Amino acid sequence: MEKSDIAPDTFLIGIAASPGVAIGETFLVNRTRMIPVERPISADEAPSQVEAFLEAVRLSKAQLEEVKASVADRSLAEHLYIIDTHLLILDDEMLIRETISRIEQEQVNAEGALKRVLARFRQVFDSIDDEYLRERRSDIDFVGDRLLRNLMGKGQQSLSEIDQKAIVVAHDLSPADTMQMDREKIIGFITDVGGPTSHTAILSRSLAIPAVVGLETASTYIPGGIPAIIDGSHGMVILNPSPETFREYLEKKQFLEYQEKELLCYRDLPAVTLDDCRISLRGNVEVSEEIPYVIEQGAEGVGLFRTEFLYMNRLVPPDEAEQFEIFREIVTRMAPHPVTIRTLDVGGDKFVPEINLADEANPAMGLRGIRFSLKEVRLLKEQLRAILRASAFGKVRIMFPLISGISEIRACKEYFEEIKAELSSEGVAFDPTTKMGIMIETPSAALLADRLAREVDFFSVGTNDLIQYLLAVDRGNEHVAYLYEPLHPAVLRALRTICSAAEENGIEVGMCGEMAGDPLYALVLLGLGFRELSMNAPGIPRVKRILRQVRRADADDLLEQLMLCDTAQEASSWLEEEMARRFPDLFGAPAI
Repeated sequence: MEKSDIAPDTFLIGIAASPGVAIGETFLVNRTRMIPVERPISADEAPSQVEAFLEAVRLSKAQLEEVKASVADRSLAEHLYIIDTHLLILDDEMLIRETISRIEQEQVNAEGALKRVLARFRQVFDSIDDEYLRERRSDIDFVGDRLLRNLMGKGQQSLSEIDQKAIVVAHDLSPADTMQMDREKIIGFITDVGGPTSHTAILSRSLAIPAVVGLETASTYIPGGIPAIIDGSHGMVILNPSPETFREYLEKKQFLEYQEKELLCYRDLPAVTLDDCRISLRGNVEVSEEIPYVIEQGAEGVGLFRTEFLYMNRLVPPDEAEQFEIFREIVTRMAPHPVTIRTLDVGGDKFVPEINLADEANPAMGLRGIRFSLKEVRLLKEQLRAILRASAFGKVRIMFPLISGISEIRACKEYFEEIKAELSSEGVAFDPTTKMGIMIETPSAALLADRLAREVDFFSVGTNDLIQYLLAVDRGNEHVAYLYEPLHPAVLRALRTICSAAEENGIEVGMCGEMAGDPLYALVLLGLGFRELSMNAPGIPRVKRILRQVRRADADDLLEQLMLCDTAQEASSWLEEEMARRFPDLFGAPAI
């Protein structure tokens, strides 16, 4: 499409991936997915096709190593683990062995054999219920695309070629793309694919670059060199903005930049209300490389360390020693603040060959979370040993996911005590006072909160799953996602029940779902009784500022008014108006 074909003020709606406003011209990156052509080969051709494939693997590794060596930006260097993940995939014996096997046994060319193997890998990831883990399919796509391009003799366009300030438009961006960019030149991202947990979104937030993803076909009709505006906070892109729209968003951009600087003043201050009610704000973390950014945003520890990443893109699960080293590093870097480590939370999908479970018709309610761990006890015990050993180096808490009843937590406690006894008898150092808690994310756990509270040291509410289960809504399904409502009366009642049970039994209660990091809900959660909120790092300063400007009584009054609402829509409208009235600079201005 030509520039002249784009009407003034053409609005596009995607997924808000990284907040902020970017104003500039577009730069179209050619990231068309490679479509290999399969063809049959003779037995005599197989050796040359195998060698061509192995040469593509070697070249791909060399290219990624070159990217790693070229990264001088410290904030980008913290994300080199993503490149390491891609290198691990290129070393994956299953990928290499199966591709070679298909070339030789099925007598198909290298491109065709690789295409078939990648399709099987993608199928596994597409069946995963967890949004974060499902997004990791992009790693397979990026590596596969690089291999195919090298096999087919196609070049790898680099963002380092951009020589002026621009908003990048692409089908998708790999970690290698973003790490080669000049931050002085790249001011925003627009992609067809991806979600809030995609690598592009994670890196954009870390680098404070506005981004909108999930626009589906934007790269096919947005031309290069056209004026554009990104509103990364609302998932909006405006092409060919009119003078009036340009002025409005320039004002908003200047306001947001001032606000960001002002919020940094809160980084080292405690999250304490005007009447001395203290709330711990902590970070949700996937990998240790995120720790510096979490600290930079003022987190007082890690409220959720997801261990699933350790088990992905590999032939065998990580052993105790490997997990211990990773946990020790995180605990040491966060000291003296606590680190809450969640045990493996995966479903019955085959992440590594050693874990091979049958397909499930409904994996969201199948063998996942603690159910999986109690079936694969060896993996659970290894992880508990690694976590407890890391507790010798700082404050650690262990958390079990998807608990639905008393029997599960008692089984976990037995293994927990068994491992503690083993370590003691072996003379291995650990903290015997390490706390053990559970995630409350099933309706049964919410209803049994009073009894579960007698069994554990703390609760952490996982709102992402709890809301889905309570309302019978798959938020990933575009047809019913609008029913995913954090302020639904049933959700608020469940949260109040959980907090009351925790208070009555004298245990800590926190939240680690997305609801915890949304400033809109800060006073609601304070009124409910949450005293620990764990979130993605960028949300910490905003939530902290709100909490430091109110009294506990203000939150109690707000909550009572909210509990009177009959519908989620009524509650949302009232809360948005109330928060805009109380905090106009955060919620009510400037209007667009």
